[in-house]
Amino acid sequence: MDFVVNRQDLRQCRFVPGSGSESPAPGQARLRLESFGLTANNVTYGAVGDLMGYWKFFPAEASWGRIPVWGIGVIESSGATELREGERIYGYFPISTHLDVEPTRVGARGFVDGTAHRRELPPVYNQYTRLEGEAGYTKRDDDRLMLLRPLFATAFLIDDLLAENDFYGADAVILASASSKTAFSLAYLLSARARPGLEVIGLTSARNLEFVRGLPCYGRAVSYGAVSELPAGRRVVLVDMAGDQSVTRDVHRHFGAGVAYSCQVGLTHWEEGGSVEGLPGAKPEFFFAPSRMEKRTQDWGADGLQSGLATSWRSFLDGTEGWLKVQHGRGAEAVERAYLDTLEGRVRPDQGLILSL
Repeated sequence: MDFVVNRQDLRQCRFVPGSGSESPAPGQARLRLESFGLTANNVTYGAVGDLMGYWKFFPAEASWGRIPVWGIGVIESSGATELREGERIYGYFPISTHLDVEPTRVGARGFVDGTAHRRELPPVYNQYTRLEGEAGYTKRDDDRLMLLRPLFATAFLIDDLLAENDFYGADAVILASASSKTAFSLAYLLSARARPGLEVIGLTSARNLEFVRGLPCYGRAVSYGAVSELPAGRRVVLVDMAGDQSVTRDVHRHFGAGVAYSCQVGLTHWEEGGSVEGLPGAKPEFFFAPSRMEKRTQDWGADGLQSGLATSWRSFLDGTEGWLKVQHGRGAEAVERAYLDTLEGRVRPDQGLILSL
């Protein structure tokens, strides 16, 4: 069974019979999706699916797409002798009961899916982790692994970019959609640096303002309508998780030439369009995490990158137990309801959705 959405209207969704064959082809393994996390990040995959190629990972019939998610699957059958049936695998899945992969570069820690149509796609999404071989892994972390690890990895790479450029000479980093899981992951990393004189400011909706102000990683939090109340005349960096161009325009017009760097990371406000051309300050650009990851893999080596990420991840993970409330759902109806709630922004910022079919 596959969950598909209309690529032109993300509100149209349905379940269809699975697109796979009766059994995996020679050299392939079949994974049964055990559970997966669903966040606003998955909405971004759909919103920029054509632009950034996310629909290409798991093809569907014309005009329809399969939203990618991060989850854990169990090897149900395997033609790859290095993998064992019953092994639990973490990685990139469609919202489907099963996924056939072609394991290549199999090692103790995982493998790469070498399926023909995925070979030219960003490699970070083709890497699968054998959980038994993951250092420090415990099953009790499964929910937060699926919900937060990919978002934290994006935050880690943004933090690294800002630090490499000495924060573009800014004395404040402004995070739009500050209640999003990627944003407060980045806020945690920025605050952990304890850089003297660098303020981390969260922009959020009035509905989520109390939640953001309660997080220890933001020095200040204001609602979208209160941008003009922030002190002007300073150099700032804007990291926009929302994709709400009106917010970008407000920040740029308020700080003017003081906007030293401006990037868009996600589209939690996926229907809010408009132009950002001709704004004062640095020209807004799109941050594509896989490109940054490829660069740092070349600079540090794959092991160096993963070691740094793992150390930061464990520290961050220890601080999420007190506020993240995980809600589990099972079955097609629960999955569709959770998807539409996420799409429409009805999921509370302290809520994490873990689903299974």
